[in-house]
Amino acid sequence: MDTSLIFKAYDVRGTYPDQLDEAVARATGSAFATFVGGPSIVVARDMRPSGPSLVAAFAEGVRSVGVAVVDIGLASTDLLYFASGFLNCPGAMFTASHNPAQYNGIKMCLAGAKPIGLETGLADIERMTNEFFARPASGELAAMSERSVVSEWVAHVHSFVDTSVLRPLKIVADTANGMGGYVAPLIFSGLPFDVEIMYPELDGTFPNHPADPLNPANIVDLQARVLAAGADIGLAFDGDADRVFLIDERAQGISGSTTTAMVAASLLDKNPGATILYNVICSKSVAEVIQEHGGVGVRTRVGHSYIKQTMAETNAVFGGEHSGHYYYRDNYRADSGIITALVVLELLSRFDGQLSQLVAPFNRYAVSGEINTEVADPAATVAAVTEHLRSSGAQIDELDGLTADFGDWWFNLRPSNTEPLLRLNVEAPSDEECAQHVSDIVDLIRAN
Repeated sequence: MDTSLIFKAYDVRGTYPDQLDEAVARATGSAFATFVGGPSIVVARDMRPSGPSLVAAFAEGVRSVGVAVVDIGLASTDLLYFASGFLNCPGAMFTASHNPAQYNGIKMCLAGAKPIGLETGLADIERMTNEFFARPASGELAAMSERSVVSEWVAHVHSFVDTSVLRPLKIVADTANGMGGYVAPLIFSGLPFDVEIMYPELDGTFPNHPADPLNPANIVDLQARVLAAGADIGLAFDGDADRVFLIDERAQGISGSTTTAMVAASLLDKNPGATILYNVICSKSVAEVIQEHGGVGVRTRVGHSYIKQTMAETNAVFGGEHSGHYYYRDNYRADSGIITALVVLELLSRFDGQLSQLVAPFNRYAVSGEINTEVADPAATVAAVTEHLRSSGAQIDELDGLTADFGDWWFNLRPSNTEPLLRLNVEAPSDEECAQHVSDIVDLIRAN
């Protein structure tokens, strides 16, 4: 069995059933349970058709090595993380997030929603998965039970805002037939919002459009509906609803960096001097806003396992990624799309104006968005581009891939953690300059 295809930097992900099937899930369950030990593991799944059988097989593997399973059923990834924290036990979420319907995967965490990545246990779990695959599990199975933590989770999410100040904003949420269609109604119920949910039916074949809001083509329906409905805000969730993207009343998208800066400013006003994390592809505006509001900014690598670890080390109150992941210390340091949506809705409720006006002070530079280029050897290409720029006068940083800062503009180039791609992000003073720099760097990538 070639597990190298499915064990990524911080999760397991592959196509079903050729790369990830029930036999692999069963062996992974035994490996995970052996690695974490303890009396029980909590499991959940998204709406993908392959989820029930994969969860059943994984649970059998867990139980075969004497560890009990608590099944919370259908859930968003942030609900699973909450369950891991609330129940203080390791967790496994079956989801492939924004990937197409033929994919599935497993996001695993330690008790208290602590992260697991390749450098913090996932490599050991992969090794043990191959060992268990070679010797199928047998013997008596530990217990399996079902439990709901929904009411506790809803109360937890609401605790991040003052619900008494919320006003009847018109919200359109595109959940793309993903888990947002399950969790958004739970959270918004009883709050004074006028909520319209697009594509709320849970359907892992994604009949309307892919559940990947980073792709501009997938938010076209939401943009049109925001304008037609005269909505105050649009919310776009990914497949497992741990990420959210904001659309203003003019149907303009708000970048993950701008959202990070806005939430950071709010939390620093409530937590003076606190530490805020942001990853290497976030806009310079994030660091500027953190400094302006008296906070301590810490720059991190991309990826939830790295950010959660750094949060634990620095006691950061919040962390944001340009890709739409937002992490909260008081949420077991886990990321949550729906908490972020509620935090922004509280800000908008308190603000005397529209969302475009609220975000304007945080939207300072022109950005390229993430541009992907397929290359034969991503790491070698990054090394070649880095060497090419050594004498350019740029400030070179290799915290995560290559960051080259030329003063008035900068870019980051890094290999994907999940695909044979290079990911490029560019920021400059104007759209024209940004486009020119993108063109130049893509040419440089292709030349190497």
